[in-house]
Amino acid sequence: MKTTLWATLTANGNYAQSSPANPPKKEALEDFAAQAKAAGNFIVGRKTFQEMSDPSRVSQEEQVNTEGPFAGIDIVVLSKNIEQIPGVTVVKSPQKAISYLSQKGHQTALIGGGADIHNSFLEQGLVDEVIFNVAPVFEGKGLNLLIDKDNYRFKAVRLLDCKPLGSDIVQLRYAIDR
Repeated sequence: MKTTLWATLTANGNYAQSSPANPPKKEALEDFAAQAKAAGNFIVGRKTFQEMSDPSRVSQEEQVNTEGPFAGIDIVVLSKNIEQIPGVTVVKSPQKAISYLSQKGHQTALIGGGADIHNSFLEQGLVDEVIFNVAPVFEGKGLNLLIDKDNYRFKAVRLLDCKPLGSDIVQLRYAIDR
């Protein structure tokens, strides 16, 4: 199974965070929805899933629209603490998420975040491609994507594509040799 990690980075290289003063860019969110639809699934951490599901962050139209951007998509939530969340599959490890989606017949798994989930997949060498949307903002005290939290290591990547998404967002797509 091919695995694709999707993330938004800041112009100064941090893992982008969002807040009411700095919400995610519409173009990046639309791209994530398109990538999830193409894959038929996405993997996400519990905290990120709860943020995505927060009624204060989702428009009223999306709350009542059963044909929303993730209708018919297999959503896998990684959680060490929670056993069940209605409407999604909950697993305890990246390997179990990939195994579940593979058993469901998916050819690609989209890894949607957050930073801990991304780093877990990267550290375990479970990522084939990355899609980085570079947002036009600098952030201080940011998070990082790491292949090893404790030791210096590097892994070469190969550029597959580079394109503008609009609103000064640039998308970079890289292959990672496993």
